[in-house]
Amino acid sequence: MPVHEYRKVDTKLAMKRNLVGLAFSVALLVSATFAQESVNPALRPPKGSQIAIVVFEDLQCPQCRREAPLVQQAAKTYKIPVVRHDFPLPMHNWSYEAAVMAHYFDSHSKQLGSDFRDYIFEHQPEIFPTNLRQFAEKFAADHKVDLPFVIDPQGKFAAEVNAERDLGKSLQLEHTPTIYVVSSKPNGHPFVEVKEPSAELFRSIDAMKAE
Repeated sequence: MPVHEYRKVDTKLAMKRNLVGLAFSVALLVSATFAQESVNPALRPPKGSQIAIVVFEDLQCPQCRREAPLVQQAAKTYKIPVVRHDFPLPMHNWSYEAAVMAHYFDSHSKQLGSDFRDYIFEHQPEIFPTNLRQFAEKFAADHKVDLPFVIDPQGKFAAEVNAERDLGKSLQLEHTPTIYVVSSKPNGHPFVEVKEPSAELFRSIDAMKAE
C-alpha cells in the first residue's frame, strides 16, 4: 500500500479514536450530571460549598454525643460546613422537646442553635425530662437570650423538627448519628455515608476532595 494510503488510514483511525474518546467523556459527564440531579436535596452541600458534612442526630443519643466532637473537628480541619438535622427517636423521652428548643435557638441564629446542641450533648448524662428546661434556661441566660415560658405556641418549631425527621425517613435512616460527606462536584460520588466515623470520616473527605 502506498505511503499516502497508510497516512489516510492512520488519520481515519485517529479520528475514530478521538470520536470514541469524546463520546466516552460526554457519557461520563451526562452520567455524573444525572447522578447529581437524582440526589436527594438533603444530600447536597449548602450553596457556595463543594463539600460538606450532613448529620442526622438525636440529642439524647449517646453515640451522637460521642461523634459530635469528631464531626466538628473535621469541619474545622477542612474548613467545610456541617449541616445538622434533628432526628429524635421515639424511644427517647426528652430528645424531641430538646430538638424543638434547638430550633427555637436556631431562630435567633444557626450558630446559637448549633451551640445549644453541643451544650446538650455536653450535659446529656445529667439531663432528664424533669430538668431539661433548667438546662435550656441556663444556656439562654449565658447567651443573653430570652427563653419564653411557652417556647413554641404556634407549633412552628415542632413542624420544623417533624419535617427534618420525615426527611431522614425518606432517606431510610437506620440509626443515629447518620453522617454523610456530600459533594457538588460534577464528577465523582455525590455523597457517601460514613459508617465508622473515627476510621472513615477524614479519609472520606480526602477522597471527595481528590475526585
